[in-house]
Parts: sequence; C-alpha cells; structure tokens
Amino acid sequence: MTEMEYRGRREQRRIVGRGVAWLVPLVLLAAIVTVDFQTAEKFRVVSWIILVPSIAAAICGVGATITFALLSLVTYLAVDTAFPERYRAGTADFVLLALGGALAVIASVVRVRRDRQGLHMRDIAETTRRTVLRPLPPDWGGLEHAGVYLAADVDARVGGDFYDIQPGPNGTRVLLGDVQGKGLGAVETAAALLGTFREAAYHEPDLATVADRLEVRMSRHRGHTAALGRYDGDRFATALLLGFPRDARDVVEVINFGHEPPLAVGPRGVRPLPGGERLPIGFGDLTGGAGPGAEPGPPACRERLDQDETLLMVTDGVTEARDRAGDFYPLLDDVARAVAADPGRPAPRRLVRLVREGVLRHTRDRLGDDTTVFALRRLPEPQPEARPRSTTGRPSPS
Repeated sequence: MTEMEYRGRREQRRIVGRGVAWLVPLVLLAAIVTVDFQTAEKFRVVSWIILVPSIAAAICGVGATITFALLSLVTYLAVDTAFPERYRAGTADFVLLALGGALAVIASVVRVRRDRQGLHMRDIAETTRRTVLRPLPPDWGGLEHAGVYLAADVDARVGGDFYDIQPGPNGTRVLLGDVQGKGLGAVETAAALLGTFREAAYHEPDLATVADRLEVRMSRHRGHTAALGRYDGDRFATALLLGFPRDARDVVEVINFGHEPPLAVGPRGVRPLPGGERLPIGFGDLTGGAGPGAEPGPPACRERLDQDETLLMVTDGVTEARDRAGDFYPLLDDVARAVAADPGRPAPRRLVRLVREGVLRHTRDRLGDDTTVFALRRLPEPQPEARPRSTTGRPSPS
C-alpha cells in the first residue's frame, strides 16, 4: 500500500467514524443514566441524554449517529418511566430529545458529505503534487538520493517547492527550487520549470545552457499567464542546478539562482558549496539574460565532492523555520553535531530524516512555509568483473 492510499484510508475511517469513536457517546449515555439513578428524584439529569446524539454527530458516522439517536430515545423512556409519575421529566423533554436526535442526524450527514468532499480535494492536490514531483527510482542516474516534502498547509498538500534528477549522455543533472508564492499558480510555474529542465538537462552538454533555458522558460511562462489575463509578472523562483559529470567523479557543477547553497556533509564535517551565482529565475531580464539573442549567463562553478560526502539541499522552509521565541532553525549546527556524533549520519536517507525531525521539533509541528529536504551522493563506481584465467596465464575466452 502506498503512502497516499494509506492516508486516504485513514481519512476515510475518520470520516465514517470507524474505530473506537462510538465509545465516547456510549460512555456518556451510561454516565448520564448512572447519575440520574444515583441522584434519584433530588436532581434529574435524564434530559441530558440529548447530548449523546450531538456528540455522535461530531465524531461518528451517519449510521452510528442514527443508532445513538434511537438508543437515546429508548433509554430516556426506560429511565424516566422507572420513577414515580410526579418525578418524571415528561413528554416535553421526550419531544425535545427526538428533535435533537433528528437534527444530530442531519448534522452528521452534512459533516460526512463535507469531509468526503474535502478528502477528494486533498486527493486531487496530492495527485497534482505527485505529477509535478514525479517519483524517482532508487539509485537514479548513479545517485543515492532521499527527499521529503512537507506542505505548510496540511489540507492542501501542494506548493511551489520542486526537485528532480535527470540522467543523460552528459552526466546526471539535479534541480531543486522554490517558486515564490503558493497555490496553483506556483504549481504551474514549478511544472513549467521542471518540464524544461528534464528536456534541457538531457540534451544540453553545458550546464550553463540548461540554466539559460530555465530563465527563458520562466519568461515565456509569465507571458502566457499574462495573455490569459492573470497577472504573474512578479513570479520568480530560487533554485540550485547541479551537474555530475561522467568524466569527473570527484567534481560537482553548481549554479545557484539566489538559493541557499548546498551543504557537503561528510565524516570530516559540513561545508557550504559555492556556486555560479545568478539572480533568481525570473530576474534574468534585469541582466539581459532572457529572450532571443540574450547574453549567456555565467558558467557553472566546479567544486570538489568526495566519494564519502553527501549533498544536502533545503528550501527556505527549513532555513527560515522559527520556534516560539522567533529563533531560526540552526541547520548547520544541527547537522554538524549529528555527524560528529555519528559518522554514518551522512547517508541521504538518515540525513533527510535528521533535518525533517529537527525542523518539526524546532517549530513544534507548526510549519510557516512549504519545506523540502533533499540529499544525494554518488554511488560507488561499479568495478569490472575479473575474467577467469586459463592455466596458461592467458584470459580464457568468454
């Protein structure tokens, strides 16, 4: 079962009221009956049974609410008739209880219908996000990778953070970014940039050309949205564009579009990697770097990356995460401390889990922005198999 299916079934169980939610109104009903018999005629509380179907409507499904509404009526009659006639609550309270039960059933129907509609919309948002952030195969492009995306709006589960890996004849390229703004406009922009990245990263031999293509795509995208009558002229994206050349396994190419620099995490510590600095994607027209005939941007910066080092990349949902005192999450210190205590921590999956748990702990699960954590490192180069030798010392024929 996938994570999406599991979440959907869990939400469905919450909507229809499965599990032990029915125990709450049942215990309340038993408590009211017990108190009513204990206080006898001095203090009649049998009319409080009207609370039972109301509670059921809030936390149970429609069937359970109907059951408790009928059970409340039967219990009321049984308890009230057990007292002498002069101490009975009477018909008026019975009619009030019947009316309250009917209203509780109606409220339950409305709640379940609304929750199911909300679940459907969340499924659509989840499908949209998974379409933009396509699942990455394990060890894709010769890279061991791990990533997590946390939406600040847990109901929407969609935002402008994006990442992808694209292997090709010129090596493996990686893109991680954050589109300014939220909602479907940000998702559309992220999808446009990812589509261009997947094509250009495969075909273009120079990483700087891939970066230029992203800038042109943003300009075209904003022109398209303007033609549709939607003002999107201020839309931009910060991003990291990385290249892993085939002919240099200890080198990574970096182009930084106004983003937080990637961190090289290894047994010897944590160090930020500088990159070919550019303005965020969408500001290229300020330097003449967008459109036909534009001047090419600065080249990529080639940096050393050891085999035992992992690249950690995050969006500003991590670097700008604040606690209740307003202090930022100490990403660099937290990672450096964990690596010093456990040299095996730089594995991508463990590193992503470390940062994710650290951010949630720092913010007490109150994220102020969409948060993406992505880590990757080169896989060891496969060694050629040794060919068996014959007794004469020459390689035997295959």
